Amino acid sequence: MAEPTVGILHPGSMGAAVAACAATNAARVLWCSQGRSPASAARAEQAGLTPVSTLHELLDQSGIVISLCPPAAAEDLAREVAGHAFDGTYVEANAISPDRAERIASLLGPNTTAVDGAVVGSPPVRGKTPTLYLSGPTAATTMVEAVFVGTAVRTRVLGTQVGQASALKVSYTAFQKASRVLAALATGMARQYEVDQELLEVAARRSTSYLAEPEYIPKVAARAWRWGPELEEAADTLAAAGLPPEMLRAAASTMARWHDAKDDSDLSVADALEQLAEP
Repeated sequence: MAEPTVGILHPGSMGAAVAACAATNAARVLWCSQGRSPASAARAEQAGLTPVSTLHELLDQSGIVISLCPPAAAEDLAREVAGHAFDGTYVEANAISPDRAERIASLLGPNTTAVDGAVVGSPPVRGKTPTLYLSGPTAATTMVEAVFVGTAVRTRVLGTQVGQASALKVSYTAFQKASRVLAALATGMARQYEVDQELLEVAARRSTSYLAEPEYIPKVAARAWRWGPELEEAADTLAAAGLPPEMLRAAASTMARWHDAKDDSDLSVADALEQLAEP
């Protein structure tokens, strides 16, 4: 089988790192520079990606396209791709609900083979090895798996149904990210009553508690702009399953208080908690 050309939409921190791994086995990995920021261009260059000027060029030359973008943009991006009648494999790898993954597969049209994807773990840099979970037609998932053989991105096929990979992602998101929000709220509450150190002592007796890791709170704040929409997707999934979504919606709303902390690597615990306490 000839090595495919892969297109990445769009090279954020996760997308660029995943694309760099794909370049190990792909003929080329393309990205569209039109309308993208200097930061995106720098990431793409560092990852060794090949720039093209327009989305049409990227789609025309790619056999596989991987969509890795903020959840809120996933559907609009897929709709834009559908407008070009793309006839390859489209990996919808964003943190979205299963219903939304199925909707995107439908709007892509009959010429496009839709694969549901979900990345669990940190970007594949500095020894990190995330897993790309896949679900969809067997021939397509096999082709996507081949792109990542021998790289830091591990793959696992969950089945042939679009929506399975997204279901796993939002199920993991529901606990993994909401629990960190709850830890921040609990710490902030205790701090108001000057018992935060005592709370840490209590939490430290359970080594698996995020309450024992207050240094993680600024990292949550810096990622809130991405995690909030992911929690909304998880809430949609709970509602679709007949389960109460209010806790996750409240967690997403809480993250909105960190809107000024986007990607701030210098944020302290005190600063993050101060922002959390402001309406």
